Amino acid sequence: MANYDAIVIGVGGMGSAAVYHLARRGLKVLGLEQYDIPHNMGSSHGYSRMIRYTLQEHPSYVPLVRRAYELWHQLENASGERLVVTTGSVRAGPPESPFFLGAKESCDVHNIPYDILTSAELGRRFPGYQLTEDIASIYQADGGFLLPERCIVEHVRAALDAGGEVHGRETVQDWEPLGEGVRVRTDRDTYTANKLVVTAGAWAAKLAPQVAKYAVPERQVLGWFQPERPELFRPESFPVFGVLAEEGRYYGFPSYSVPGFKIGRSHHLLQQVDPDNMDREVHSEDEEVLRQFVGRYFPLAAGPVLSLKTCIYTNTPDEHFIIDRLPTHPQVSVAAGFSGHGFKFASVIGEIMADLAQHGETTHEISLFKLDRFDS
Repeated sequence: MANYDAIVIGVGGMGSAAVYHLARRGLKVLGLEQYDIPHNMGSSHGYSRMIRYTLQEHPSYVPLVRRAYELWHQLENASGERLVVTTGSVRAGPPESPFFLGAKESCDVHNIPYDILTSAELGRRFPGYQLTEDIASIYQADGGFLLPERCIVEHVRAALDAGGEVHGRETVQDWEPLGEGVRVRTDRDTYTANKLVVTAGAWAAKLAPQVAKYAVPERQVLGWFQPERPELFRPESFPVFGVLAEEGRYYGFPSYSVPGFKIGRSHHLLQQVDPDNMDREVHSEDEEVLRQFVGRYFPLAAGPVLSLKTCIYTNTPDEHFIIDRLPTHPQVSVAAGFSGHGFKFASVIGEIMADLAQHGETTHEISLFKLDRFDS
C-alpha cells in the first residue's frame, strides 16, 4: 500500500494548485481526480474566469487576490504560457447598492485606484456597454480573466516536474482516519497518507459530510453570443464585468479562445442539484435568461447563440468560502463552497491548503472562512 505525506482529492482549480505547492515543497503528494484533467463536469471550465480587485464580497479578500496575482504570474513565467489576460474590470449597479458600495469599499480600504463612471461615460469609453442611467460603474484597470483549463494543466505539469503524482479517472470511494493519518480507497487502489486535502468542488459534501449543510451545488449555464460588432468585444476594447440590474446579477467576458461574447447569470435559475445527477443539457429557458439581458444592456452582442454550457456553483449560506481543518479529524483539511467567485484565488488557496497540510496553520488571514462560523 503506497504511503504519502499528503493526498489531494479533486484536481481542478484548487486541487491542482494544492498538489503543486505540496510537491514543490518536497512533500510526497498524490492528487486523485475522478474525471479527466482538465474536465468540464465541475466549476473550472469555460475558457475564462474573472480576476479583479473590486471585491464587493469583503475587503479581506483583497490581500488574497494580491497574492493570487503574484502566484499566477510566477506560474506564467515558469511555464512560458499566458494564463492571465488583463482587460480592466467593471463592477456596476445602483450607486446605493451593497454590490456597488462593497466593491468601492474594498478598493478604498486597500488603496486600489479606480474610476467611477456614469453609464454614458462607460459607453463612450467602451462602446460595447449600453447600461441604463440608473447604473453606476467602478472601472479598475488591473482586472481581467484567467484561462482556467490552462491554469489547471500548468499547475499539474509543474507538480509532476517537482515529483508529485497525479491520477485522473480514479474515483475516491471513501476514506477513514488511520491513527493520525488517513486511508483512502478508490476504484483502483488503496493509499495511506499523513494528511488529506479535500478540494473536490461540488463533490466536497460527499467526501466531508461536515460541510454538506453549508456547501450546496447549484446548476449554472454560460452562454456565448455572436456580436454584431466583434471589434467592440475583444479583450483590448471590452473589460470583464459584473452588473447588478433589475433582472439579477450578471457577469461577462470579451471574446477569447472561442468566438463570442460570454455571459452568465449568478444563481442562474436557483436550481440546487446533486452533481452526479445534474441536468447537463441546456434548454430554451436557459438561453432566454441570458439573451434578454444581453439584448438590453449589450445589444451589439445579441446575435445568434454560438455555444451554451452548464457549470456548477457550490454555495455557502453567506457566499464566503470554507477553508478549514475538520474539527473531528484535524489531519483533514477542506476547501469548498466557492460560491461562484473562487477560481481567481485558486493559486493562493493551493498555497493555503499546502500550509494546512504541512503545518496545520497558515500565515494567510482565513478567519472569514472557518467552519465554526455557521455554529454561532
